[in-house]
Amino acid sequence: MSTSNEQQLTFSVAPELRGERLDRYLTGQLGDASRVEIQRWIKEARVTVNGRPVKASQKLAAGDAVDLLRPPRIETQIEPEQVALTVVYQDDDVLVIDKPAGMVVHPAPGHLSGTLVNALLGLEPGLALVGAPKKVANSSKELATVQAPTTLRAGIVHRLDRETSGLLLVARNDAAFARLQRQFKTRRVEKTYLALVEGTPDAPEGRIEAPIARDPAFRQRMAVLSENRGGRRAASAFRVVERYLSGMSQQRHEFSLLEVDLLTGRTHQIRVHLAFIKHPVVGDRIYGRRKQRIPCPRQFLHAHRLAFTQPSTGQRIEVESPLPPDLQGVLEQLKPLGAG
Repeated sequence: MSTSNEQQLTFSVAPELRGERLDRYLTGQLGDASRVEIQRWIKEARVTVNGRPVKASQKLAAGDAVDLLRPPRIETQIEPEQVALTVVYQDDDVLVIDKPAGMVVHPAPGHLSGTLVNALLGLEPGLALVGAPKKVANSSKELATVQAPTTLRAGIVHRLDRETSGLLLVARNDAAFARLQRQFKTRRVEKTYLALVEGTPDAPEGRIEAPIARDPAFRQRMAVLSENRGGRRAASAFRVVERYLSGMSQQRHEFSLLEVDLLTGRTHQIRVHLAFIKHPVVGDRIYGRRKQRIPCPRQFLHAHRLAFTQPSTGQRIEVESPLPPDLQGVLEQLKPLGAG
């Protein structure tokens, strides 16, 4: 029997997911639980397939009924950590952080330490109070009590994927937080990314308008879906900065470095849109090639430029971050061909 905080969930395996391991399948369907957590639930007999307990390695068939009795979400404390951060701009209202690749922005199950939130609380403990729905303070430092997946914001008003590097905006007080949120909502914050993609777009610049929603077959992915299937309007603009040629194989593949402006802010928008026009981001093994044509340590996506209105003075602020060494090293393997 479930408690008041437990959830009874039922899934029917879609034909395209037949043969998937049970633990992988549930990780994709839930989207907010780690595979380790799910394996533990399976061992605790919280998961059945067609009414029978099975192992995590069980291969699923189309139409299988997967039932999960999800345990209550526990409260946890998100603590300040002394992690080096690169601050590229600051004033009384705002911090702009140059986030390194590999750093998770918000704590979540499996990532309750080492996140940008932990680092920001270590840098400035009072940020625990900015935009956070739940908080507590003890005598020596601010601690945030949250339910996983956490809703603690620590002043952060937008997100970057774990493997995306670059500029991220943080409010230092509630008034700035509210004003910056309004700027994002009314699209007055300009965000420009650098992305290296497979091939060369047909035109030197263009605009992609394609609605995006969560992929119904794999819940950790996003996909281009029509609005009548739940897709939300999404628009991106791109410009070709440089074209490159790889001499690493006889086929001599072409690549293009793009500047991409986010005109809306959907999850994984740039990666989904560029894959949709058949020019996926190099190093992106979710939306792009599983077997990459050139070595790349991660997805080649960097939040390069950020422009916003200072919340108190109304001054327009523009900040840039150059490509980090790992991505610059990828370009140095290639032969420039020019932007034309």
